[in-house]
Amino acid sequence: MAIDYAKAGVTLESGYEVIRRIKKHVNSTKRPGWMSGIGSFGGMFDLASLGYKEPVLVSGTDGVGTKLKIAFAMDKHDTIGIDCVAMCVNDVLAQGAEPLFFLDYVASGHLEPAKIESIVKGIADGCKISNCALIGGETAEMPGMYDNGEYDLAGFTVGCVEKAKLIDDTRSEVGDVLLGIESSGVHSNGFSLVRKVLKDASLDIHKVYPEVDPNRTLGEVLLTPTNIYVKEVLEVIHALPVHGVAHITGGGFDENIPRMLKEGQGIEVNEGSWPILPIFSFLEKEGKLPHREMFNVFNMGIGMVLALPQNAVEEAKKILAKAGRKSYEIGKVTDRPGVNILLK
Repeated sequence: MAIDYAKAGVTLESGYEVIRRIKKHVNSTKRPGWMSGIGSFGGMFDLASLGYKEPVLVSGTDGVGTKLKIAFAMDKHDTIGIDCVAMCVNDVLAQGAEPLFFLDYVASGHLEPAKIESIVKGIADGCKISNCALIGGETAEMPGMYDNGEYDLAGFTVGCVEKAKLIDDTRSEVGDVLLGIESSGVHSNGFSLVRKVLKDASLDIHKVYPEVDPNRTLGEVLLTPTNIYVKEVLEVIHALPVHGVAHITGGGFDENIPRMLKEGQGIEVNEGSWPILPIFSFLEKEGKLPHREMFNVFNMGIGMVLALPQNAVEEAKKILAKAGRKSYEIGKVTDRPGVNILLK
């Protein structure tokens, strides 16, 4: 049977080697509540061991989108797993939840054990940054589904928060300060537009563009992994009255920040109150993109936004700075619905 399976394009031995290679990376993510390693039919986690009184589970799932195409072109796969974890754990963090465990899904036409190990190592790195246990996943070999050298990657996480501390769209108040936390770059959204700009402007991802970064190629800049904000933002949430959290993903400022507001509220954002990263100015110029539209697609240098009362802002900044994160007062919550970006 295994011989016939190999003739169909599935190599069981490669699957076994993948398991052998990734086991050490999975085991490196152990945390309180971790119960199972590779090999079980289901991943297990002991929620009771954490001492929650009224636990609310918050789940999130996501992928990396067409940023994968940049990874394929650069043949660089060691950080794309961090992106996958970040997209999931930052989302559950926006509800005030502590990410507990993570599962991944990697599918390719042909298993390349070294490449899969590189991907899973990145996932494990992301899990360690967010104190999240990697308790299971799936590595699928599907001949004919993917081009040679290509794969798909997705993840799923579950977090937990005390019911009384759940952050939703009922807490924001008019006058709350919007505290923006720096992004590392494009993160993992808007890459369909990025790739169109690359093609239309005949840009070379293997080339260094000094106006973007004098020390890295454009491809390396674009593959900068998404920031994971879990530990520092949870510290702010536990110490201060945070009224809202927004993860700036697809849809940029326009779609994501209003998700933490009450009906009838809006936001006012002051361009110039934080440094827009060079990669965004470069994409805007090379793609001849409308300036206002940039805020509707990209994070523009702000990966997460907290809504807090004015008297909590300075302490929040100190907590974030201690964790190595720069933060900026980028605007405020208003009583006028909509997103008003005061352009320079």
